[in-house]
Amino acid sequence: QGVDQLRRFGAEVFTVNLVGVSVLREMGILITAILVAGRSGSAFTAQIGTMQVNQEVDAMRTIGLNPIEWLVMPRISALVISMPLLAFWGDMTGLLGGAVACTIYLDFTFVQFFERLRDTVGPWHFYVGMIKAPVFGAVIAIIGCFEGLQVRGSAESVGQLTTKSVVESIFCVIVLDAIFSIIFLLANV
Repeated sequence: QGVDQLRRFGAEVFTVNLVGVSVLREMGILITAILVAGRSGSAFTAQIGTMQVNQEVDAMRTIGLNPIEWLVMPRISALVISMPLLAFWGDMTGLLGGAVACTIYLDFTFVQFFERLRDTVGPWHFYVGMIKAPVFGAVIAIIGCFEGLQVRGSAESVGQLTTKSVVESIFCVIVLDAIFSIIFLLANV
């Protein structure tokens, strides 16, 4: 799509810049976070919610175990650690997809694409996405666990709160991404 728009101005060579900046700063981490919210955030809610329905969380409290310490903190830690790794793979996949598109639509070779990418897109664009990754992971895990602990009564409640956790996680990630963008814009980064 960038090629089409830039071709009107004779600037299709800048598609590499567009792909590099948009994937590394925004799209790679945002798409990764949405996928993780749908997969892991929902799993956290469903797992903890099912434990609530089966009164396993109450049993943990009865024997003196703190459910936050044993159920929530490990999940938060896991996503804070894994989100940068997943975001990295999302970035690399996005760049590879951009390279394929440029070879098809611009007659670039892969070598030309990645040389131009190296010359025009600085490492800070990559770091911006990586800074967002652990924050998004923590938010997704916190929302997923919180909604799981809110389950009461039946399995129907598990399903409703699982859906709610995914929607809340995606909404919060998008809002946080906008806030990060404003902060980085004001910081001139």
